[in-house]
Amino acid sequence: MPLKGTTPLGGARRGQIPPFIVMDVMRTANARAAAGRDIVHLEVGQPATPAPRAVRDAARDALASEPLGYTDACGLEPLRRRIAGHYRDTYGVTVDWRRVVVTTGSSGAFILGFLAAFDAGDRVAVTTPGYPAYRNILRALDVDVVMVPTTAASGYQPRLDDLDALVPAVRGLIAASPANPTGSMLAGPDLSRLVKGCAERGIRLISDEIYHGITYTMAAATALAHGNDVIVVNSFSKYYSMTGWRLGWMVVPAPLMRAVECLAQNLFISPPALSQRAAITAFDARDELDANVRRYARNRDILLSGLPAAGLKSFAPADGAFYLYADVSALTDDSAAYCRRMLDEAGVAATPGIDFDLDRGRRFVRFSYAGSEPEMDDAIRRLAAWQRGT
Repeated sequence: MPLKGTTPLGGARRGQIPPFIVMDVMRTANARAAAGRDIVHLEVGQPATPAPRAVRDAARDALASEPLGYTDACGLEPLRRRIAGHYRDTYGVTVDWRRVVVTTGSSGAFILGFLAAFDAGDRVAVTTPGYPAYRNILRALDVDVVMVPTTAASGYQPRLDDLDALVPAVRGLIAASPANPTGSMLAGPDLSRLVKGCAERGIRLISDEIYHGITYTMAAATALAHGNDVIVVNSFSKYYSMTGWRLGWMVVPAPLMRAVECLAQNLFISPPALSQRAAITAFDARDELDANVRRYARNRDILLSGLPAAGLKSFAPADGAFYLYADVSALTDDSAAYCRRMLDEAGVAATPGIDFDLDRGRRFVRFSYAGSEPEMDDAIRRLAAWQRGT
């Protein structure tokens, strides 16, 4: 009860952002499972495999021998050096380890990067379909979001023509390759043109590279190969199979480093110490991690060959990540209702396209194939039987 003569306190406007719908779907699916339903999870982009064995062993050793107190706000120096070495070994790109900032997941990197690069009222371009947290975090920070629709003709990636229509009002652009939800990628020459085009137009590019390592048709290229003014975000969650460890990183232009460090000190103190200690070994586990990617490729093939029997025949180019973005317009014009029915009647959880594209997403559904092969086979059987019965 409020004190006499007072009124109840209301919430802040900046907290009134849309939900991350995939998390709502996961919560509902988990509730169904807790009630005894057999649910196949194709909604969340979470590897079914644990962290690499070396990472788990390093975590046990650290728990037994270290106090695990705060680290530097930008992360442990040995881990930052290993991340810099990763760019040298994987892409042939030299990165000063002092520009590497270890973060509390990629989510922490986006918050720090957005705060350091953009002021309230700035306009930042976000492609659709795209990861919904980009626009929702930006809006929570009072940054204006400019939606840039992409299409199959552009490979669901931004083009320089899109930027020309936005200059000079737009201060930033977020690009992802491989992208969520489509799995589409920017080839090296296309990424180079985008990086250089943004620099010429005074647009700060934030390159989301968290699905690097999970590719099928081409190797992923890093924006750092084409310029030092970009902010690159990556994570241990996807390729490294460490979602719950909440650890990511960013590579920051030198002029922004002190701002990012001060923000990190005040907002997060430091990333999780245990996760950092263990992650140093993750770069030595490529054989184990690449085996995971081969499993994703098999899962991808299972869905691509099996979903047509469930009436789903058109997909975005799944070049990387572990998602299929399926056109369901032949079956429904309400993907949210379609996904609810799919969960209730077939026991398959998937994410409606409205999470990723507010305007066109009613005609699309995203399936994650990060789980096991038996789960993919089971999902195909269920969806085909469900479609026959509807």
